[in-house]
Amino acid sequence: MLEGLSSLGAEEELRLVAEIKQLATDRFPLAQLGDDALQEKINEAVFERVREMRLSINERASIAQSVFSSIRGLGLLDSILSDDSVTEIMINGHKNIFVERKGSLSKLEKEFESQSKLEDIIQKIVGAAGREVNTSNPIVDTRLSDGSRVNVVLPPIALCGPTMTIRKFSKVPMTIQRLIELGSVTKEIARKLELLVRARYNIFISGGTGSGKTTFLNALSNYIPKGERIITIEDSAELQISGVDNLVGLETRNANAANVGQVTIRDLIKASLRMRPERIVVGEVRGAEALDMLQAMNTGHDGSLSTGHANSTEDMLSRLETMALQGAEQIPLVAIRNQIGAALDIIIHLSRLRDHSRKTMAITEVAGCEHGEIVLNPLYVFEEDESSTLEKVSGSLVRTSNPLKSTFKLRLCGIKEDI
Repeated sequence: MLEGLSSLGAEEELRLVAEIKQLATDRFPLAQLGDDALQEKINEAVFERVREMRLSINERASIAQSVFSSIRGLGLLDSILSDDSVTEIMINGHKNIFVERKGSLSKLEKEFESQSKLEDIIQKIVGAAGREVNTSNPIVDTRLSDGSRVNVVLPPIALCGPTMTIRKFSKVPMTIQRLIELGSVTKEIARKLELLVRARYNIFISGGTGSGKTTFLNALSNYIPKGERIITIEDSAELQISGVDNLVGLETRNANAANVGQVTIRDLIKASLRMRPERIVVGEVRGAEALDMLQAMNTGHDGSLSTGHANSTEDMLSRLETMALQGAEQIPLVAIRNQIGAALDIIIHLSRLRDHSRKTMAITEVAGCEHGEIVLNPLYVFEEDESSTLEKVSGSLVRTSNPLKSTFKLRLCGIKEDI
């Protein structure tokens, strides 16, 4: 029912919901009613109010749900979140709501009652996660109770009013099998990736915004042997690693109103090293923590996984250099490159293509550092085939003629197969 009722305009529906909400607030002892009892009374009030209107049962139920959500839930946001076809929600002020379905953006006809109502919903979301957002701390990353990622920016930073972006949490944990079904990888490549994860190769996933980095990381994480101790480190907890008992999830924390209490990714990586991890999984590196992650990979924590924003494999290496230098400006660039060459084994680059599909574009071995330059050894590259058009991308990952140079970890793990 996101596109509005069939016989009611968006404005008329909004007016009806506000009217019945006011009636419920005035007539019912809200503090004394449980959710079920309140829902029943709202259903009765809706039936009474729209008795003379020619509305279907579904339309009446939609109004009743909107009234209930505006009192106990997240208002209009509840109905958008309940739509399984929606993967991302973009709220640009209380009047402009956009959603993504199957890679395409569209604007909803509906809007929030007012800016203050949207601000109330934002405070409810942020407060439920134990965080704060206000004029002195106008930008916050948090999550919903189901794990959906939320970013909030308040005025005066956001010129169009309170802005909230929600990346919905998949109800079904992402697996390599699902990536195969979606055409991101083949069964053969999935098998090779499983071997690399089992053999404790350090793997970094790069890609642009919305390319599926976290999704791919989640799928790879489930290849980690179930008996190992895993520490996950994220800004907002999103990973869904199943079947692992010895799993510790760590999440960053913003500073409070007094500007104290901040816990960063860098803090968590340092703390994790004292927790006897066998694998460290960092959701995303964005800054100085890159140096700590590289040092962890170089000091006995093989098999670590992470992601980062970049437009290509080469761009990812350049960004890693820049981020690592932020962590220790006095370290020469050649030393940073040596760290990267020694720490990383494999980079998997993802991209969102012109038809909005998400593809694995390259799987590349990092073959050390020679003469001050990081050496890359492309193993798989994406090639479009003759079926590709401007509207639809068709193609697959193709194995290059380059052999995997570093087979030591595979052999140490007892794996005799070649990659």
